[in-house]
Amino acid sequence: MAVSGGAEWGPTGIDALLERVRGTYERVSPAQAYEESTAGGAVLVDIRYQALRERDGLVPGALVVERNELEWRLDPQGSHRLPEAVSHDLRVIVFCNEGYASSLAVASLHALGLHRATDMTGGYQSWRSEGHPTTGPGTGPADT
Repeated sequence: MAVSGGAEWGPTGIDALLERVRGTYERVSPAQAYEESTAGGAVLVDIRYQALRERDGLVPGALVVERNELEWRLDPQGSHRLPEAVSHDLRVIVFCNEGYASSLAVASLHALGLHRATDMTGGYQSWRSEGHPTTGPGTGPADT
């Protein structure tokens, strides 16, 4: 069994795990993420894989760090960190395609001590459908 914050977590389904993880921090909406990032108070981090970025486009100014490299790139103590990973106090807003994988990624960043890390509800698809800036292919509103 995994131990987190002193509590034992036994076997569970993914929906229960997401609920449990999301209960440990406050998620932000695409509008909040846009506001924080444009004000300079947060770093947006896109963890979508390359095929999705090529298909749907990018968020201007977001760091692209695929999920399998996230911890190594954002750990302020790590030898493979990005220049932006300067402190455990860094405000990081992670997003994936729809807002599921990003929640699990935030749990991992919290375990590294990045206590201000959060994720964006609805992921890139919500960002795009709300009309926030995007570049590249598929930059119009999401087809729904």
